[in-house]
Amino acid sequence: MATIKTEIRSGVYYDSAKLMQLQRSLASLPGIQDAGVIMGTESNKELLAHINLVTPEVENAKPDDLVIVVRGEDEKSASAALSKVDELLTARKSGHDQEYQPHSIEAAAEMLPESSWVLVSVAGRYAAGVAREALRLGKHVFLFSDNVPVEEEINLKQKARELGLLVMGPDCGTAMIGGIGLGFANKVRNGPIGVVAAAGTGLQQVTARIHQLGSGITHGIGTGGRDLSEKVGAMTFLQALDVLTRDPDTKVIVLTSKPPSPRVAEEVLKTARKAGKPVVVNFIARALTTLQEDNLYFATGLDDAARLAVDLANNPPKMDDNQNLRLDRFAPGQKYFRGLFSGGTLAYEAQHILANYVPKVWANAPINKEYKMANSMVSQEHSIVDLGEDEFTVGRLHPMMDNELRIRRLFEEAADPEVAVIMLDVVIGYGSHPNPASELAPAVAKAIETAKKAGRHLEVIAVVTGTDEDPQDFNGQIELLKNAGAWVDPSNEVVVRYAGRLLRALADRESSTEEPGGKPVDLTTLKKPLAAINVGLESFAENLIAQAAPTIHVDWKPPAGGNERLMNILERMKKQA
Repeated sequence: MATIKTEIRSGVYYDSAKLMQLQRSLASLPGIQDAGVIMGTESNKELLAHINLVTPEVENAKPDDLVIVVRGEDEKSASAALSKVDELLTARKSGHDQEYQPHSIEAAAEMLPESSWVLVSVAGRYAAGVAREALRLGKHVFLFSDNVPVEEEINLKQKARELGLLVMGPDCGTAMIGGIGLGFANKVRNGPIGVVAAAGTGLQQVTARIHQLGSGITHGIGTGGRDLSEKVGAMTFLQALDVLTRDPDTKVIVLTSKPPSPRVAEEVLKTARKAGKPVVVNFIARALTTLQEDNLYFATGLDDAARLAVDLANNPPKMDDNQNLRLDRFAPGQKYFRGLFSGGTLAYEAQHILANYVPKVWANAPINKEYKMANSMVSQEHSIVDLGEDEFTVGRLHPMMDNELRIRRLFEEAADPEVAVIMLDVVIGYGSHPNPASELAPAVAKAIETAKKAGRHLEVIAVVTGTDEDPQDFNGQIELLKNAGAWVDPSNEVVVRYAGRLLRALADRESSTEEPGGKPVDLTTLKKPLAAINVGLESFAENLIAQAAPTIHVDWKPPAGGNERLMNILERMKKQA
């Protein structure tokens, strides 16, 4: 008759891989029908109940108790199986022949002084304490453990930032440092592409595809899935981005994440724009409004991110920075854009593009109805006015034929001390003004000169729409406007994006936001051959050894036998020491 036998062990700790191995070994013994080996948490008890292995002893087990349950064909088989538990627990794997396993990170660090990394994969309730000890010893942390409270994550990452160290995680499944894979990782060749990922399998997929496409990576830095949340604020993500920005071997950066907080994503992109190298962005579920914006390249998915990165690495684009914008010309407080359009579609496109650069754009004919101007005759903040709308053409010629109203409005906008950029569209061809630039160019020159006398610089930009066969002389129109001091291009998108870059740079200049504190991560700790201390899953140590990375595995047990009250007392004593 089938018999269930239970054994409860208090004050012991084994990592989850060891428990899984024990369960499989017990289940394979003669006369055993099923086995369960768990720590006595409520969720684990539910799993045992699901497979009908619950006994009164199991129900009374505490979260820190090791619970071993077997169902045998008879009582003799079940008892024999339990008698082999110690033998099975002490069995060593042939793949890991470390003669002595220290019991603390500090002892391991003495055995392997060149180690810069500690891999932590102990149970979540202990993980933060282990990670803190690693930081105290000056080690970067790969924190695989999950179920770590977000408050602990924030505390660890703040401490790491102060010390110039990385905490990758919690719940960080993958990382690749200098060609060595941590946790779950693929064998990827070295190359010119660096990856930052708040997505474990996302990091694996992107780097694997980069390898398949013939390129390779410098580092793949995981951050843990919560890093781009509102609470955590991308602390590790921004550190990693800074590392890859400063790394001379990284020519292209890839950023990928599970759905991020919109505000945090914008902060990351703001920093990425200053990288001085191409940055490929794939934030899952973030709507794409453009495929490229300065040095940022937005991918439609993980495969697209890999393809873009490899293409950019093979064909490096010319990187532009804000120096050519000459922000020093503008007086303090100059920050707004005013668009004076004769073409309604051009005005709509300008609104759409500028939405990527500034918080909101007011208009008399807005795409977003919430941003309709209160009074079309009076601009507010960033504004685009379509002077071809009905309200301006009653009893008056269309602005493509009559420049008078637009010139008056140009002088009004130029007199506003907060205006930095004024944009005009000049549409030529049959039916349009026979020589619009002959009237607009002198007005542009006058507006720029008036601002100059007031101690300001006014950037007037213009798109000229037409062909070299139009009767107004396309090239002649451009030449007149340029001679008047305008910045001119035949592409509406190019002109608006130039304005957007200028406006964003001016806003950044005016912003009083301080950069996050802390020390920069020392690049040499990532450049030197990786050596690591492993605490938790022994298989992670074996994986590192298989990659020829010097590794010490710690035979770790919870302090104070896992007693929470005593653990807290010990933690306070350490802080006071």
